[in-house]
Amino acid sequence: MIKERLARLREAMKEAGIDCYIIPTSDYHNSEYVSDFFCVRRYFSGFTGSAGTLVVHADKAALFTDGRYFIQAAKQLEGSGITLMKMGEPSVPELTEYVEKELPEGCNIGFDGRVITAGDGLDYEKTAAKKGGKVIWNLDLAEGIWEERPKLSFTPVYVLEERYCGESTARKLERVREKMKEEEAEVHILTTLDDIAWLFNLRADDVKSCPVFLSYAAVTRGEAYLFAGESAFGSEVREYLDRNQITLRPYDDFYNFAAGLKNRKEKTGLLICEKRINYRLKKEIGDEVRIIDKANPTTLMKAVKNLAEQENLRKAHLMDAVAVTKFMYWLKKNVGKMPMTEISAARYLEEQRAKSPSFIEPSFSTICAYGPNGAIIHYGATEENFSEIHAKGMLMVDSGGHYYEGSTDITRTFILGEITEEMRQHFTLVARAMLRLKSVRFLKGCKGVNLDFAAREVFWEKGMDYKHGTGHGVGYLLNVHEGPNSFRFKPAAGSDENWEFEPGMVTTDEPGIYIEGSHGVRIENELLCCESVKNEFGQFMEFEDLTYVPIDLDGIDASSMDEREKRVLNQYHEFVFEKLFPFFEGEELAWLRNATRRI
Repeated sequence: MIKERLARLREAMKEAGIDCYIIPTSDYHNSEYVSDFFCVRRYFSGFTGSAGTLVVHADKAALFTDGRYFIQAAKQLEGSGITLMKMGEPSVPELTEYVEKELPEGCNIGFDGRVITAGDGLDYEKTAAKKGGKVIWNLDLAEGIWEERPKLSFTPVYVLEERYCGESTARKLERVREKMKEEEAEVHILTTLDDIAWLFNLRADDVKSCPVFLSYAAVTRGEAYLFAGESAFGSEVREYLDRNQITLRPYDDFYNFAAGLKNRKEKTGLLICEKRINYRLKKEIGDEVRIIDKANPTTLMKAVKNLAEQENLRKAHLMDAVAVTKFMYWLKKNVGKMPMTEISAARYLEEQRAKSPSFIEPSFSTICAYGPNGAIIHYGATEENFSEIHAKGMLMVDSGGHYYEGSTDITRTFILGEITEEMRQHFTLVARAMLRLKSVRFLKGCKGVNLDFAAREVFWEKGMDYKHGTGHGVGYLLNVHEGPNSFRFKPAAGSDENWEFEPGMVTTDEPGIYIEGSHGVRIENELLCCESVKNEFGQFMEFEDLTYVPIDLDGIDASSMDEREKRVLNQYHEFVFEKLFPFFEGEELAWLRNATRRI
């Protein structure tokens, strides 16, 4: 099937005069997760991961993806004729290097300029010019091939009340305009969906597990425009927009607005983050507009949760912790005594979350991975492909929920019975790394690249590592992956996620270990950055745990931990018990007391 689709694509490429066609994993807004309409790379490759770029030539094709997906991609690409390019591996070229090397002289590069970032599009321009060709950037070749392609999604938009978000839209717009004035900008354009949803305190369901809506936005010194699917806005939301002096315009009008900026009498100062916009927008703006290329002001604003959001997040995480801990109890009590699969276990967990009246939906597709499946970092069981769960080995569950009080993301690896000594040591290693990072104290000014070592050191001591960042920012009822804060030992290529940690930032702490064909372990807490002591040496910072779920002591080898690590684990479990015991009674309470015992 994939080979047939690629054959049709190559026919379309030939007709359009395209020799190399590039299909990223993106929508018109540079989103990580996309609605079904934009799953073009998945359609032509069969690879279902959330990150990857497909490069198609007349006689070959290659898929570039990162270390989270090496195992998954290798399986899903079997028989397709597509070569897997493992990004970051020593022998694998960068994507642009590969395109340049494989592009024959005088040949053209094609892509849909709406789903390619401005920076990547300009790189492809240069590559094509070197080879005496050009870029053809205005063709979505899937249109004539993908016959059952879903429609663009425009779900009903709703207002997130101020008691949840903690700040009015009017005040947010005021803060953005203050930043525009500081940067001497007359216009600010936003194309990223989470920024737009945050700025206007609006949410929807256009992207699965991401409560955002397809839209663009423009803010001037005195006006604000929202370009979106008008059918998604009911009378109450329209009244809300009117009260906040926000003009609603059709989604497709955005590029006309952008093109019109160059026709203003005076050269417009446009504040825009070129890393976040698409290539078409870059072309529409042209050279007549004075570009102020800075991070979107909303990037830092939404990353620093206000006091209302922080308090709401504590409530969301408590609701979530009750659900996950009750799941843990159910799992431990029933595994091996009743039929259980990755699908049924994930379903039971979602049912526990749904008992909260504030629960909206999962914050991402649950990763419920038993045994060897745990080694697939972003594993996804399906109704056609799943494993039964037995009373032995380990089950890794990475999951989360969207609540009106905020979003959660938690991973726990559960011991279901007999495990090998290697598994126990790996489990303990991951726990040690997670505990070290969450308990670190640091001077204000540190970035994720400074702090990542606190977790990764115990791995490097043993000559081991994991092929993903140690943590990412989490949005407030928004994207579960949110910059600019993160924990990485080196900045991600092309990313702006390397900012100083500020009080109010929420970041995950999730080291892991993955042994192909055997097992995987990941343990994840969310951390709230807070101010600690201030003295003659400066302002110190620390983290507050937002996650209140036991770490499975059945996997811990206490003899492999130092005294500080054991103390941190014991203190954490005391904290968890104090949070959770009001929600447990009888046999469940006795189990909880044992699950949080001192070691």
